[in-house]
Amino acid sequence: MAKRNLIGARNQAARPAAPPGTKEPSAARGLWLQRVLLALAALCLLGLFSTEIADTDFWWHLKTGEYILQRRALPVPDPFSYTADLGKPAYPGEERIRYFNLTHEWLAQVVWHLVYRAAGFPGVVLFKALLLSAFCAIAGVLAARRSGEFWWGLAAAAATAPLASLFSADRPALVTFTLVAVFIFILERGGPLWLLPLLSVIWANSHGGFFLGWVILGAYAAGASIESWFRGAVGSPRRVWIVTILSIALSGLNPSSFHIFQILAAYRQSYLTQNLIEWSRPHLWGPPYLFNILLYAAAVLLVVQWRRVRSSDWLLYLAFSTAALAAFRNIPLIAFLAPILIATYFPWRVKVPRLAGPAAAVLLGAGLAVGVAQGRFFQLRAALWRFPAGAADFLVAHRIREPIFNTYEYGGYLIWRLWPDYRVFIDGRALDESVYRDYVRILGSSGSTNEESRFARRHMLARYGVGAIVANGFEYTTGTLYSMIPALADPAETEWQLAYEDPQGLVFLRHPPPGLPLLDKSRVAGHLEAECRLHIEKDPELCLCARTLGFLFLRFGDAARARRSFALYLASPHQYDPAAEKAYRGLARQ
Repeated sequence: MAKRNLIGARNQAARPAAPPGTKEPSAARGLWLQRVLLALAALCLLGLFSTEIADTDFWWHLKTGEYILQRRALPVPDPFSYTADLGKPAYPGEERIRYFNLTHEWLAQVVWHLVYRAAGFPGVVLFKALLLSAFCAIAGVLAARRSGEFWWGLAAAAATAPLASLFSADRPALVTFTLVAVFIFILERGGPLWLLPLLSVIWANSHGGFFLGWVILGAYAAGASIESWFRGAVGSPRRVWIVTILSIALSGLNPSSFHIFQILAAYRQSYLTQNLIEWSRPHLWGPPYLFNILLYAAAVLLVVQWRRVRSSDWLLYLAFSTAALAAFRNIPLIAFLAPILIATYFPWRVKVPRLAGPAAAVLLGAGLAVGVAQGRFFQLRAALWRFPAGAADFLVAHRIREPIFNTYEYGGYLIWRLWPDYRVFIDGRALDESVYRDYVRILGSSGSTNEESRFARRHMLARYGVGAIVANGFEYTTGTLYSMIPALADPAETEWQLAYEDPQGLVFLRHPPPGLPLLDKSRVAGHLEAECRLHIEKDPELCLCARTLGFLFLRFGDAARARRSFALYLASPHQYDPAAEKAYRGLARQ
């Protein structure tokens, strides 16, 4: 008991007792209502996080798990792409990064594949939802435990959920989020500490974020020492330090051992990493605003209540806020910790109205009903509308065996569908930076003239021996049209022929098989419209592709298509855009 008090010292000192004579509902009625609210909240969390499998990287994770189970070996060298070892190292340590990317998530990939084998895509979706729901639930439990208030727990879980939903991709990173919460929960309770070394080994073989376990353990061990030395807390920090040292030592039992910090430093030298949204720095004030609010509110309360703040809370907040401000992908750390700190150190007692419980039950029930009715909850499926299933079928049916050039977004799905008969040019792992730079040039550089891009594209496709191109038309976050597509659709481009198209993808062939019916390249314009429209129907916020098409068709004098594209864009959620509105008004008058 003494050690538990030391590790979780001062965690119950946040709220004064209720004033004498305060009239409370009966214990039985209050307990019943709390159980109803918890059940509804749990269903809402599960529904919120049960989104369809839409992440482009999910597929190669799934295939890697299958490969490891079948071959009883790690996927080294890379079996899925034919370009992984073709380029020269673009920066020091790239070979180590490649090995790390091929191996560091092997255990999570195996687990994901076992879940898929047992329960298919519905099982994978529910597994993801359970991990993220546990992440939010633990935040709520700790907030309620520290504050002594049920409502603070409910509020903390609700505050964590919106930010966690931004990271609901089916990836091994979910293991890191979940284990961050589990480690803190175990340390807050004071046990069972013996689980932490075992979990450290699992974590170190599931995701590269395992070093966060070291940070958490170090914060609690150092905090326990400070509380013991300077604040006279009961107990000795010795046990926590032993568990910390043992956990760190055992986490070295992974394919890359203790090289994680060298690898992270090398990541920062990567051209690709520098251009990924997840590695960019979040705004100090900007979307997602909830992150900023939680970050700053927790900081203010820590400063205001500094006499009461536990040392481990200071250390965790400093570590997690630094990580979150360094890379967007680390925002969930603050999403988890900040609500707990706010609940712990909020200085005033919040009087909850008597009708708050029934009102919260109605709101949660209504939210659950609306989410289910609108189809946003419990999407127990893969978002196949995003992936080139038809193009993959076409390649197999017509026995196209020449090397493929594919867009980055489609690499993972093509690995899942076509390996081992086909290998891809690139996928979300982007294992070779030189190849990635060539990939960008093949798609088309805005800094080059059309003729320069055409020459560079032709040269590089020939150098890699590419005989088939499987592509989508847009980068949907920015709405950028890949200039390779209109270039290949140009009737003057006789080297490549359009062989297949549907709203999910295009297939161009250099040497079509004899007798294969070819498509008129004029169908590419219609494809781009259909592809963009489909994405906006499924995800209206990613509507910039329609803006891009509007100005493209306007430039080429196709007023009807330009009008349709601008109308689609302006009918979707978008920022103030006077240029698009002016163009559409001009077209509407014609």
